[in-house]
Order: sequence, then structure tokens, then C-alpha cells
Amino acid sequence: MSANNKYFVGHLVCAAVALAALATPARAQVLGAHPAATAAAIAVARPPVPAPACSGPAGFARFAQPLRHTARRLAGGGPLVIVAIGSSSTAGAGASSRAASYPSRLAEELKQRFPGRDITVLNRGVNGEQTEQMLARFETDVIAAHPDLVLWQVGTNSVLRDHPLRPHAALLHEGIEQLKEAGADVVLMDMQYAPKVLAKPETEGMEDQIALAAKQENVDLFGRFALMRNWHEVQHIPFDAFVAPDQLHMNDWSYACVAKLLAAAISEAATRPIASARAAH
Repeated sequence: MSANNKYFVGHLVCAAVALAALATPARAQVLGAHPAATAAAIAVARPPVPAPACSGPAGFARFAQPLRHTARRLAGGGPLVIVAIGSSSTAGAGASSRAASYPSRLAEELKQRFPGRDITVLNRGVNGEQTEQMLARFETDVIAAHPDLVLWQVGTNSVLRDHPLRPHAALLHEGIEQLKEAGADVVLMDMQYAPKVLAKPETEGMEDQIALAAKQENVDLFGRFALMRNWHEVQHIPFDAFVAPDQLHMNDWSYACVAKLLAAAISEAATRPIASARAAH
């Protein structure tokens, strides 16, 4: 190849490289722009996806039973104490901070609904615990706080570890009776609708068991499983919008939404006229 031909080919190669650089985000560096400015320009061009609206099935935020102890405390003007006991999804696994857990968010939601009132929500969630371990600390972690209302999140770890359902039913009833004897309203919270839970064969049976225990014991059930299923199957919200990357726990958005709807249900059940409460049964 002659010297002139080599010179011509060299110019063609340089031109091709320059055009490729201009066709990519890196073109800003070729033109002398700072990489941060390029990233900012791309972010402006791609606006963030808005968070889903927080909603559930029609009539979801209404409990079957009135919360009589909670209602008396609110009516009397005294401090309201709520204890949330459970495992990691009570402790707040999957949230960006403990302040983003559902008990923390619930406290804020209730204070907005009852401004000026002294409302405390104690987070007694412990990662990995099963029902029998929660029962073992009822006396010290729950009853000792003299709660007006206990929120008991239960069932998930027994299912994840493939434990039989029948012994669990007896533990559920035992725990509910202890809480009622302590003079507290009781609300059960069932499992989360998440891929790792759905993969287990005992999931449906555990859901039925928790619902039956609530009905037999005349306590309320916050149907978290049905709520999250509604998000996914009815509202078509993808799992990654409300489930943490571990495919099990909730995230900041879903903890906040659970707290919002739970606060609405507690507020309604604690301020419901007695005649309306009786008619609902």
C-alpha cells in the first residue's frame, strides 16, 4: 500500500471513531463536557417512574370487630400504647431504615389522625422468629407494656421452614387468649404476598388457619396477603415495586402503604358507634 493510501485509510478510521463517539453518551467527554453533566442530562431526559397509589380492595380498611379497649383509651384522653410483635417484617427488614418500618410509619399516621394525642407504637419484631418464640416473650415484650392494642404478625417463618400446620394452630389460639386476658385489643397480621412465600406448599393452609383463628377468637385480621395480592393481580403493580430484592420482605413503599391502610382501619374501628359495630356482625 502506498503512503498516500495509508494516509487516506487512516483518516477514514479516525472519522469512524469520532462518529461512534458522538452517537453515544460518551460523546460529551469527546466534546469536553464533564461526565456528571452528562449523567444529569440523561436523568432529565428519563423522568423517574412515579410510585404507585396506595390503595387496596374495596372496603379493605374496615375491621370486622370494633376495637373497644382502644376506643375507651381514646375517648378518655389517656395515652394510647400499641405493641407490634412479629418477625422480620415487623422489625423492618427490607426497609431503608427502622424509621421506614410499618410500626414507625403507623405511629406517624395515627398521630396525623389524632393530633395532640399521646400515641406510642412499640416495635417488638425480631428477625427470624417463629410463633413459639414470640409467645415465649409475650410477658416481657408485650404484656409488660400494658398495651391497649396488640398487632401480631405471624405465620411466615413457619411456612418458609416447612413446619406442619396443626401445632401452629394451637399456638395461635394460645397467644390470642393471653393477649385478650391482658386486656388488649388484638389484630392479627398474616403473611406477605411475595415470591418466596408463594413458592411454599403450606402458604394457602397457613392463610386459612390465621383467618379461622381470628374468626373463632373474635379478633380482627389485617389481610396483608390479600392486600399485596390485590396490588399485583388487580392493580398490576410488579413485585419489584413493593417487594425487596430478596423476594421476601417489603420495601419502603409497601411498609408505608400498609401503615396507612392499617391506621385507617384502626381509626374507624376505634371510633365506630356501638350500634354500627353490632350491626356489622
